[in-house]
Amino acid sequence: MTQPVSHPTRTPALAFSRNVRVILYVIAAFLFWASLYFYVPTLPTYVTGVTGNLAAVGTVLSMYGLWQAVLRFPLGLVADFVGRRKPFILGGLVMAALGAWVMATGATIPSLAIGRGLTGFAAAAWVPMVVIFSALFKPEEAVMASAILTVASSLGRMTATGLNGTLNAQGGYGLAFTVAAVVAGAAILLLLPVREDPQPRKQPSLASLGRLVRRSDVLLPALLSALSQYGAWATSFGFIPILARNLGATDVTLSLLSTISLAFYTAGNLSVTALSRRFPPRRIVTYTFALLGIAIAGLVIAPSVGWLYAIQVLIGAATGVSYPVLMGSSIRFVDGPERATAMGLHQAVYAIGMFAGPWFSGILAGAFGLRPMFGFTAAFCLILGILGTRLLSDRK
Repeated sequence: MTQPVSHPTRTPALAFSRNVRVILYVIAAFLFWASLYFYVPTLPTYVTGVTGNLAAVGTVLSMYGLWQAVLRFPLGLVADFVGRRKPFILGGLVMAALGAWVMATGATIPSLAIGRGLTGFAAAAWVPMVVIFSALFKPEEAVMASAILTVASSLGRMTATGLNGTLNAQGGYGLAFTVAAVVAGAAILLLLPVREDPQPRKQPSLASLGRLVRRSDVLLPALLSALSQYGAWATSFGFIPILARNLGATDVTLSLLSTISLAFYTAGNLSVTALSRRFPPRRIVTYTFALLGIAIAGLVIAPSVGWLYAIQVLIGAATGVSYPVLMGSSIRFVDGPERATAMGLHQAVYAIGMFAGPWFSGILAGAFGLRPMFGFTAAFCLILGILGTRLLSDRK
């Protein structure tokens, strides 16, 4: 009697097809960003409840951008060097859960700063996630892959911020942090069995980085992107919630303000393709900085929460359009082999704006008051944005 041929048992990771892995990473991207945003709308007011010092509030909020600025570029280099991305993604999700837990249990400014810093560590894992997801597509489908992942991340952030007010109403500030930690854990469980195809190791090249830093067509768009992020994180994700609270906003209102900003940010992303067919990048960026400056200036005289809804729409749309245009401009004239390095440099530089926005505006608000700080931020973004944009070139 013929004995049946036995086959080695394959692990679940090996059984996943390419399409299944795409779906799992899309879901993971949704959960990843949701875990980082469940508490964001009311985080400034939560920290303000611990200390009335606006400079300290700004310092805590700035830790998220600081550690992204520090880690994003070297993390990409290390991931390329070891030929693996998944371990760094899982590590980022662990940091997201740990950071949320530390902020939920910490009742001091140092513990809140540490917790927010850990979530900055976590957000840096977005770099290897983008790379590992793009590797599942053909090179000519790279733009489509980026678009899919960007939409998933935007939906994750909007869903999380939209639920923030309800979570606070049901269980206080701590519930939103707990949900964030649980969602990060769910993403870890989702990705654990997913196979990663090892990549050839790539030796980091400091010479290549040095060449790119000296190129104005690479560095200037990155600096302008940092300026745009400065404006957004000084206002929408920084001190607008505190102004709104002073005007009588509830936690549900703060949640809705953040969600509206993210919704129009996403709409801005989606409109870029149509806009780029009609206008050159320099003109688009000029318009966005004008819009951003005018919107932030409106905070100086904002008389009601209703006024803040309109301002959030404008800030979200302005940064939503400028971000992909500036990101594309920074690699537009870069040869293929150096594009990944240029993108890592761009992400590291714009994260500086995410740090400097809440940090420096917190110092200004503590010294001069909330509304004068918004006036300075508006002038800073408007003047430097338009002057810097004039130096952008639409030709190689």
